[in-house]
Amino acid sequence: MPHPQPIAWTRRGFTRAALGGALSALPLLGCTSAPPRRAATIKISLQLPGDFTDEDLTFARQLGVDYVSVPTKTGSFEAFSQIRRRVESAGLQVANIGNASVHNMPEVTLNLPGRDRKIAEYQQYLRDLARAGLYYTTYAHMGNGIWSSARGATRGGAPARSFDQETARGSWDGKLFEPPLTHGRQFTAEELWDNYTYFIRKVVPVAEETGVRIGIHPDDPPVADLGGVPRCIFGSFDGYVRALEIAGSRNIGVCLCCGTWMEGGRGMGRDVVGAIRAFAGMGKLWKIHFRNVSSPVPRFVETFVDDGYTDMKQVMRTLVEVGFEGILIADHVPEMVGGRPAGWAYSIGYIKALYDMARDAR
Repeated sequence: MPHPQPIAWTRRGFTRAALGGALSALPLLGCTSAPPRRAATIKISLQLPGDFTDEDLTFARQLGVDYVSVPTKTGSFEAFSQIRRRVESAGLQVANIGNASVHNMPEVTLNLPGRDRKIAEYQQYLRDLARAGLYYTTYAHMGNGIWSSARGATRGGAPARSFDQETARGSWDGKLFEPPLTHGRQFTAEELWDNYTYFIRKVVPVAEETGVRIGIHPDDPPVADLGGVPRCIFGSFDGYVRALEIAGSRNIGVCLCCGTWMEGGRGMGRDVVGAIRAFAGMGKLWKIHFRNVSSPVPRFVETFVDDGYTDMKQVMRTLVEVGFEGILIADHVPEMVGGRPAGWAYSIGYIKALYDMARDAR
C-alpha cells in the first residue's frame, strides 16, 4: 500500500485538517446520486487466540470475516511468517500480529533500567513484521498495565471485566501492579512526556524505513493517575494531538478503542463519535476496537456491544460516513453460555449487521 508523503503537523494544522476533512466530505455526502457502495471496505477482523487451531480458522470463515488478528508473547520473523502461511492457507488474511513483550513496556514509559534494550526490541519487531509482509501494528504506552477490579457481570449474568477505582489493580503480560505506588514513587507528567518523546523519536525512523504504520491505543482506563503513573498522554484527545505532533510522522496514528474512550467519558475532551471524525479528518484513524461499556469511570463493566451507554449504531454510521477503511475488531467480549465462540459470534454478527445497515443508509 503506498504511503503519503510526510507532513509537518502543528496543533493548528491538526485542527485545520480535522475541520477541513469533515467539511470537504459534506458535499459528497449530501449531493451524490451514486448508489450505496456494497463492496466491503472496513476490514472486519476476528481476534484469534495465540495458540489458534485449524478449528479457530474454520470458525472465522464461518463468521464470514476475511481477516484475523493474532497475539504473540514474543514474536520473530519466522513466527510471523508461519502464522501468515497458516492463515492464508485457510483462505483468510492477517490483519495484524501483536507482540506482548513490546506492548505496555514500563521500561520505556517510565525510563526504567533496560529502556534502550526494549526500544531496540521494538525496532526489531517492526523490521520482522515488514519482512513478513505485515505493515500495521497496535502499540500501547501504559507504564503499569490495564487496570481492573474483581470480575463483574453484564446482561444475563455474563462474566465481564469490571473496574472500580477504589479496588482496581494493574496487570500486563503476567506482571501485576499494586497501588498505591506501583513503582515505588510518584512520576510527573513532564517525565511521561519526556519518555514518550525519547521513544517515539527512536521508533519513527524505523517505522518509516519499513513502511509499518503504528496505531497507538488509548490508556485503559484513561484515569488521571493510577499507581503513581499519570495517564496524561493517551488519556485524552488533546494528549493524542500533542503526541502525534511530537511524532511528526505519516507512520504514527491512532488505534481507537471505543470502549476505552467511553470509559474516560467527558475527561477525554471529545466523545467517541467526535474523536472518530477528528482523527479521520487528520488521516490518522487506522484501527477500531468496537466495544461498549456500562458507564464512564470511576466504575464500569464491559458490556455486550449493544448493551452499553453508547449507541453503537451511531458509531458505525460515523465510520462509514468518514470513509474508514482500516481494521475493525470485536474486543473484550463478555463470556456467554457455550464457551468462547458464542460471545465472539454474537459480537461479530452484530458488527456485520451494523455495517450493512450503515452502508445501506448512505
